[in-house]
Amino acid sequence: MRGEFISTMRGAYTHRTDSSDCIFGPQGQYYQDFDFSQVMNCEKNPIIADLPSDRANDSKVGKLPFCCKNGTILPSLMDQSKARSIFQLQVYKLPPDFNRTALYPPQKWKINGILNPNYKCGAPIRVEPTEFPDSTGLQAITTAIASWQVVCNITAPKPKQSRCCVSFSAYYNDSVIPCNTCACGCDEPQTCNPNSSPLLLPPEALLVPFDNRTIKAKAWAKIKHLPIPKKLPCPDNCGVSLNWHINSDYSSEYPFEDWFAAVQLDKAAKGYENVYSFNGTKLPLDMIKNTIFFQGLEGLNYLMGETNGTDPKFDPRVPGKQQSVISFTKKNMRNLNIREGDGFPSKVYFNGEECAIPPHIPLGNDAAHSLQVSSGPLTLLLTAVAFFIAIN
Repeated sequence: MRGEFISTMRGAYTHRTDSSDCIFGPQGQYYQDFDFSQVMNCEKNPIIADLPSDRANDSKVGKLPFCCKNGTILPSLMDQSKARSIFQLQVYKLPPDFNRTALYPPQKWKINGILNPNYKCGAPIRVEPTEFPDSTGLQAITTAIASWQVVCNITAPKPKQSRCCVSFSAYYNDSVIPCNTCACGCDEPQTCNPNSSPLLLPPEALLVPFDNRTIKAKAWAKIKHLPIPKKLPCPDNCGVSLNWHINSDYSSEYPFEDWFAAVQLDKAAKGYENVYSFNGTKLPLDMIKNTIFFQGLEGLNYLMGETNGTDPKFDPRVPGKQQSVISFTKKNMRNLNIREGDGFPSKVYFNGEECAIPPHIPLGNDAAHSLQVSSGPLTLLLTAVAFFIAIN
């Protein structure tokens, strides 16, 4: 806000390394003998990104406690060691602010990302100086000269402005209800219908990017005798999609780093039993009601982005995916009605972002009839698919 410029950083980096604003500005006039070629950034509004975890021990840009989380901060309930990310920057000041007590914090904070929710940040507020553990490992405390606090709150996404979406499928219905049309916005609605319901899909089409789904969707509509609108619905345009599949109710015999998902099940959550390929935690009722947290296991915590097929000319791009089976006990839940939707989530969050959910659920042939389920287990399948994730 007062002509400062960033000389060096640890734990993070600026998207643009450019010293031209300093060389041709008041900074260059005052620091005439200064080597600006080594300066990281002289922009008035720099964009700063968290470093990936493999740079945490880098002697030049890392070596900072709690740094380098690749932009993903987990809830403290899941992993306290990954619930914060720290970066440090060295700033040169300009006159008349050379007095050591002339400290002005950065203003107009904004948090954004590839899949992050939108945050609204307040102005910095002066607070008690922060205390840090000694960097050498000694039992000593270092106190900051001054500290400010910036509070940022997640803003609720507007309709069709989510960053991720959910599709529904079930063992008792052949069709998949895909993500909502324009769930994450529409760029060119003149070529498609942004208000039309999405076409039902065969299950295998979920792993095909939208641009390559049209033939499958039309063929499926003909097989199922479903109408095909003249102007096809627009894509969902979401970077990440999660498919919630009801695998069985046993009435018959049958690379984002450190990603996490929170799933709210109004009816079935209290019967949560286990998850087999993720880490799963059911939150206490006094914290968040009927909600289960899922997180990738160690070594499987990267949800990779979309990659080229084996033959780019003939094969469509292939999204990265992870999936797991989740089991529930139906003991003491006699009114649980799977075919009327009690197995589907009411809310799904991916890395803190609330995902768009279809307004309809797959129906069974006897969905209109009351179903009294047995006390056996219920199994669900959660698949996370990343289509257009770019890692910065």
